[in-house]
Amino acid sequence: QVQLVESGGGLVQAGGSLRLSCAASGRFFSSYVMGWSRQAPGKEREFVAAINRSGGYIHYADSVKGRFTISRDNGKNMVYLQMNSLKPEDTAVYYCAVGWSDSDMDYWGKGTLVTVSS
Repeated sequence: QVQLVESGGGLVQAGGSLRLSCAASGRFFSSYVMGWSRQAPGKEREFVAAINRSGGYIHYADSVKGRFTISRDNGKNMVYLQMNSLKPEDTAVYYCAVGWSDSDMDYWGKGTLVTVSS
């Protein structure tokens, strides 16, 4: 099993920034793709961003391109999401995930809440 713990969520005004972190432990393979998804109130979970081990493959949802940046530290088994120019529609619970493919993640964290006020 892989354990994922997110941190860094909170309340921020529109236009502000937050940095989410996720620590992986357990039977974690550094070759896993690491990523983030989010679920807004009353909506289905949606993909946000993913990154492979080398960082040579990075994929963003269109809604966050140019505002969010995903990165990872393989030595610490960490993945980060730098969120800039936040909008009220970015309000959601953000989940860290890992797996062999960003379209088929195997393990999920419990999430961290991001609230963007207008």
